[in-house]
Amino acid sequence: MSLWLRGVPTGTFAAVTPVRRCSRTACGRAAVATLTYVYADSTAVVGPLATYAEPHSYDLCEDHAAKLTAPRGWEVVRLEVDTAAATPSSDDLEALANAVREAARPAPAPPPPNATGRRGHLRVLRSDS
Repeated sequence: MSLWLRGVPTGTFAAVTPVRRCSRTACGRAAVATLTYVYADSTAVVGPLATYAEPHSYDLCEDHAAKLTAPRGWEVVRLEVDTAAATPSSDDLEALANAVREAARPAPAPPPPNATGRRGHLRVLRSDS
């Protein structure tokens, strides 16, 4: 007998996506820009998507990045965002998969020098003389 919890069978997990999502509530679109603040200068900076998600920055989708407003007295600095480069392409994913396969492939062990045979944990060596 299978139990269902809100339409998802128990014992299963939702698919995890490598794409970062917009930080705005109820927005599930892919993030293309990062919002950071410079409190000392009363400035909000919207720029390209950061390489890593930082705790004091916010990822925004294209719409929310374009419509962002700052509090009165603050300045918004907008850096050019290339939305095509923000989403991973199939070439990026294929290169990542190939790198993982290459790293997981065991390297062939070179034969020990002067070894003629092996018996258990002991090794028989030839003398060079």
